[in-house]
Amino acid sequence: MKNIVRFKDAHQYEAPLHDVTVHSMFLQHKLTGSEGSNWVSISYYLPGAKAEMSAAPLERTYVVLEGELTVEFEDETVTLGPLDSVYIGPNETREARNDTNDVVKMLVVMPYPPES
Repeated sequence: MKNIVRFKDAHQYEAPLHDVTVHSMFLQHKLTGSEGSNWVSISYYLPGAKAEMSAAPLERTYVVLEGELTVEFEDETVTLGPLDSVYIGPNETREARNDTNDVVKMLVVMPYPPES
């Protein structure tokens, strides 16, 4: 079943462990009528914004649309530019941050947690 969500209808949310200068919206999610097994969001990282160094139990994929995002892992730091992506496995520790003076726009794709 298709689910079309117009940007004006995206659902804003506060991502855990992200500072207040990261703004996120669900583009495809149960809250927007999606029945898929993954959700898709867009995040805007203002200059200096970051998601704290942490690990999550679920995998995720980041796709940078605009700007440059620095992603720090325990063993490596990478800078992603437009249309660069990174897959982050379950329980992999990472920090994402904007070290530039431009806004970073990025897509995040994640599965839902297993239902209890």
